[in-house]
Amino acid sequence: MSFALSSLYIGPMEQLTPPRVSTRATPDTIAAAELLDPARLEALMAGFSARYPGGDRRALVSLWTKWHFATLAATTLAANLILERDLPLGLDDLRLILAPEGHIAGLCLKNEGRPLAELDGTARFTTLIDDHLTPLIEGLAAYSGASPKVFWSNAGNYFEYFVSALPTHPMASQAMTEPAQRLMASRTLADGRRNPLYQPVRYVDTDHVETDHVETDHVDANDEASPRRVRRLCCIRYLIDELGYCGNCPLECREHRRRPVEAT
Repeated sequence: MSFALSSLYIGPMEQLTPPRVSTRATPDTIAAAELLDPARLEALMAGFSARYPGGDRRALVSLWTKWHFATLAATTLAANLILERDLPLGLDDLRLILAPEGHIAGLCLKNEGRPLAELDGTARFTTLIDDHLTPLIEGLAAYSGASPKVFWSNAGNYFEYFVSALPTHPMASQAMTEPAQRLMASRTLADGRRNPLYQPVRYVDTDHVETDHVETDHVDANDEASPRRVRRLCCIRYLIDELGYCGNCPLECREHRRRPVEAT
């Protein structure tokens, strides 16, 4: 691990695990490209889903991705926005550290990346969006039967969360998160394509949000302060009986509890 990357894990990132930098394949890692193999993904999900017997396949895969997207967003955004480095996140370039429970626990980078070729606009996030998220989400949607928008929403949820947290980082500058904020505010990417990370989260006055108890996971939590952080799209984890709604569930999801899941 280079000093530059390891030095990021302070302040809002001090509880997170820094990525490894290694070209060696170890028993606790898999090539990220293996997630595009339905048989390999099935084996991973078999272990992960054992704690939720009978859980809806779409919801289980959605829940599983939250560990991955949280790790990915924290590492990528810190390197991109603070160090202005483009990490090697392509599925053919990256290895993933596995937890014993079968979910992703960290990243193993082949190198510490390179200086960003583009600092302005949304192009600085091209590696993340085009080389990692797009092929992975297409594969996860095909495997699970869930809408790709479910997984983009999960990714966007953590993207927005860490963008909001990074200004408190000791190494952050005042305007550091502006490129990421512009990305989330734009309906299109630099090349004119629809932006799948457009406005993944909204903030609403608590007077207009139901306050019934919900179980939470990862950053999907809210206190009673206003405004309340609400996901734009549902992660469908409520289809797992042992869980319920996440703390940022949109109103539409709560109002349609247990109705058939439609493409969102």
